[in-house]
Amino acid sequence: MKGETLQADGQAVLDFSAPQINGDRRYSVVLIDCGYKRNIARQLYYHGCDVTVVSAFTPAEEILKQNPDGVLLSNGPGDPAAVTYVIETIRGLIGKKPLFGICLGHQLLALALGGSTYKLKFGHRGANQPVKRLETGQVEITSQNHGFCVDIDSLKHTNVEVTHINLNDNTVEGISHRDYPAFSVQYHPEAAPGPHDATYLFRKFVEMMRDAS
Repeated sequence: MKGETLQADGQAVLDFSAPQINGDRRYSVVLIDCGYKRNIARQLYYHGCDVTVVSAFTPAEEILKQNPDGVLLSNGPGDPAAVTYVIETIRGLIGKKPLFGICLGHQLLALALGGSTYKLKFGHRGANQPVKRLETGQVEITSQNHGFCVDIDSLKHTNVEVTHINLNDNTVEGISHRDYPAFSVQYHPEAAPGPHDATYLFRKFVEMMRDAS
């Protein structure tokens, strides 16, 4: 990694030296920083994206002025229902830009789309959590670190479908909007301590941006 440079407005533009794997076309991605992990930005770069990191307090209007190809909603700590300012930002982006949420970003997307969240009795921690991808029936071994979860019943009257389920307790691990280019997962596809089962999600995000362009 070469490091990062800061624009005059304080936004961080990440510059990585690792080779990209997406061919000649590069996509611009705004990463909303709620406590993001650097490997998220690395994975985006590897998949052909130039990444600009903005504060969690950045409103949708400011993000849209940058005209990115897509927006990534990052992971982070705490109760998602308390992060109302990011939820409002997401509502201002839905249907306007492709969205990809990870962990807290997944929960915030669900809240912005009309769902609700709750605190788990026992949080999901560790690098060997089994998750079923409902589209294919494939089981992914994932890395997780969260104490809150999306309420599956709260999604029944929304235009959101559940895409992934935790096989330990049947909680929601992934969602997708039926009409808009927006999806998210509860686990960490950028964290690959052993299996790289979930890195396809970054390719999916790139394909979504390509289709929307």
